[in-house]
Amino acid sequence: MFATLRDLFGRFFPGGLVAEAYTIAGFILAVLLVARLMSEKRAPASTLAWMLAIVLVPWLGVPLYLVFGGRKLRRLASTKSPVLAVFPGAMPPVGSSVNRPVAQATVSAGAPFPVAGNTLELLTDGQATFAALEAHIRAARHSIHITSFILGRDDTGRRIVNLLAVRAREGVKVRLLLDAVGCMFLSRAFFRRLTRAGGEVAWFMPVFHLATRGSANLRNHRKIAVFDHCTAIAGGHNLAREYMGPGPWRQRWRDFSAIVTGPAAVQLHEVFIADWCYTTGQAAENLRENFDASAAGAARGLAELQVVASGPDVPGDALYEGILTMIQEAKHHLVIVTPYFIPDEVLLRSLIVKARAGRRVTLLLPAKPNHLIAELACRHSLRELHAAGVSVRLVGPGMMHSKGLIVDDRLALFGSANFDLRSLFVNFEIGIFVHSHPEVLALKAWTDELHRHSLPFRPERPPGFAPLRNFTEEVSRLLAPLL
Repeated sequence: MFATLRDLFGRFFPGGLVAEAYTIAGFILAVLLVARLMSEKRAPASTLAWMLAIVLVPWLGVPLYLVFGGRKLRRLASTKSPVLAVFPGAMPPVGSSVNRPVAQATVSAGAPFPVAGNTLELLTDGQATFAALEAHIRAARHSIHITSFILGRDDTGRRIVNLLAVRAREGVKVRLLLDAVGCMFLSRAFFRRLTRAGGEVAWFMPVFHLATRGSANLRNHRKIAVFDHCTAIAGGHNLAREYMGPGPWRQRWRDFSAIVTGPAAVQLHEVFIADWCYTTGQAAENLRENFDASAAGAARGLAELQVVASGPDVPGDALYEGILTMIQEAKHHLVIVTPYFIPDEVLLRSLIVKARAGRRVTLLLPAKPNHLIAELACRHSLRELHAAGVSVRLVGPGMMHSKGLIVDDRLALFGSANFDLRSLFVNFEIGIFVHSHPEVLALKAWTDELHRHSLPFRPERPPGFAPLRNFTEEVSRLLAPLL
């Protein structure tokens, strides 16, 4: 390609003018990319990092941005059907008036209204999650639709795929949507038994594929399993041994998901349908076999939930704005649970201001994170939070992969999104806001249990060669917006 461009420039700009033509073309391309960058409503740190890369190192920054830099897929966002219109009665008023600012902020940013009539059953460990997943796969009558960022090549992954193959052979419609980067080491042969049984497997946005629309940086980080349109499992668990399995495993990570039934499960199913149709080009009607909207969306409990999809397929940043509003509306205390904490400046300052205003702010992080760069990138922010009065706690032993936010024991959030720039602004994510009091208290009990297994963060810099240690932290902070 570059040889062709060189020949083309050589025809129109002979001799020494070729170098000048390259310079002019590079300048024009950089200006166009910077203009696009400024229109994407990124976090300021991310915008600055990409701008510096494009302007100062264009030979590296420009191709990297073209491959990894996009944040929104405007055509998809404009054509995707709104989740709130899936079934009749999807827009009731918010039950608790104190939660109305959060609901209003997310709805104004493009999210559906909260819906009542759901049940919510918490899954706080890998064994319980695997048991629930396996039970619902076995019990499904019409369809099993699963999307996951990671599917392991281990015993857990193989057992799930084999069970899906059994159900597909029995006539249940099985569709499995996997992120092409999260599952890059899985071969087509791994799914041969499932596909031969009639199941379908699709790969979300392959990196090296001419038909891929968008950026290789945009990954589907959602974890959703929907059975017969009206029962769903959603949260942070991937389909691998580190996250779940039929038996105990000493190295298993702490994670969290929940079983949802009722109207909110139908909304989760619509998110899956939109992702599947975008990936495969199939019509949405093909995924709604045996679907009765009124029956599937019928009230099954008292939980009031709000399903918020976030990412390149929605025009706004409803999940991020909902999180900010939750923090701003906290009157007494708030608890954040996340495996990775790389906030933008607005989120960081909001937490600092809350702590300085006398609110009790607790941040629960893993004692042994699995990504070194992410750990180094957050150290500066953690020291700032600690100095402001935030209680930073490290949960152990082992890795904690759970995600959640609870405010004043009256409003909660869980899902697939981490509190980092990638989850909040780049990935396809799913969040579930919990507005009903009993379910919020159940989530609070879960965070209390994590707190009991935590130790306080020590702000002192770890021992070692200070210049090198400081350099690695600062480089990690610089790279954080691009992670």
